[in-house]
Amino acid sequence: MIRMKVHIYIMLSPKYILPIIVIAQFCCTSLWFAGNAVMEDLMVSFSLDEGALGHLTSAVQFGFISGTLIFAIMTIADRYSPSLVFLFCALAGAIFNIGVIWDGHHFWSLLALRFTTGFCLAGIYPVGMKIASDYFEKGLGLSLGFLVGALVLGTAFPHFLKLSIGNVSWNYVIIITSSLAVLGGFMIWFFVPDGPHRKAGQIVDFTAFFRVFRNNKFRAAALGYFGHMWELYAFWAFVPIILVTYNEIHPSSNLNVALFSFVIIAMGTLGCILGGYISLYVGVKRMAFAGLTISFICCLFSIFIFKIDDPILFIIFLCIWGFFVVADSPLFSTLVAQNAILEIKGTALTIVNSIGFAISIVSIQLLSYLQSMTDSKVIYTLLALGPLLGLIALSRND
Repeated sequence: MIRMKVHIYIMLSPKYILPIIVIAQFCCTSLWFAGNAVMEDLMVSFSLDEGALGHLTSAVQFGFISGTLIFAIMTIADRYSPSLVFLFCALAGAIFNIGVIWDGHHFWSLLALRFTTGFCLAGIYPVGMKIASDYFEKGLGLSLGFLVGALVLGTAFPHFLKLSIGNVSWNYVIIITSSLAVLGGFMIWFFVPDGPHRKAGQIVDFTAFFRVFRNNKFRAAALGYFGHMWELYAFWAFVPIILVTYNEIHPSSNLNVALFSFVIIAMGTLGCILGGYISLYVGVKRMAFAGLTISFICCLFSIFIFKIDDPILFIIFLCIWGFFVVADSPLFSTLVAQNAILEIKGTALTIVNSIGFAISIVSIQLLSYLQSMTDSKVIYTLLALGPLLGLIALSRND
């Protein structure tokens, strides 16, 4: 019997490949915070208590970590076509996401859906970076800058949707994000075949999880990324709380929390893109070091931000922090990809993502605990610990 593998692609000029990947990544990563954007509606519609808020938020992160661990151990992104993996995970993620609109939910069913949505994202975000690295060896920092910028914008987009639809049912936020994920998956499948620099792995490699860290340059890049992740998602999670706190201290400011949360987080898109461009001239590692340094300084200066009596200056500072907090992310991913073993490059990116997101949960939970125990404003300076350790790791590998 002759087996035929059907693969349908529409061939495009290479210059169109990166925009397709970027748009698809934006579409699919909008699933990430779709639940967060309508969290208050979910709590009202399904009579959830306030404790459900943190659990549903963390469920996506735990799902992503679980997915990346399994993908890494099974070396899925290296053994199978990355474009096919991306499509499958985009479609599955869209199904799990849209399942939220069913009227008969209870807490545990919602928790399961958010977890499985996060699990599917393990085949979207790191696999998207793997696809880009298979196409762009030169200028990879810029390419991943656009890609991570799409992730940042996709992360913020559900909040923008919620603001835009106003009093229209929250179901539309879920429906639109699921539809975008389907669109993004098929864009990759139809327009982005496996890249020319891809080298497929042949077997399951259970040692890959440990082998990747034997390379000193890879290990330094990974440690820099881990330090960056200690800060990134904790900052994003607490941006609305920082804005609310500022409004309480300065009642006359009356800042729109939802609007400025979107603006501050979305500033990271510019940070990723501009950081990628600058890296072409100064080098990827040097630009990553500079971005992490400025972000470290912002963490330290957070102790003073609530004393700023001018809301414009306050927002400008947060926008600068939002710009640099993620500007180094694609650069660290570039360093990881460039220093990984070729046959397990996708697995290496997935492993580093998995550990990084696990670290982000620790920092988020730590700040949440400290906030419940004290009203001190110095707790945000603890975010500086991650960038500091990352800078030390990079310095020792010069």
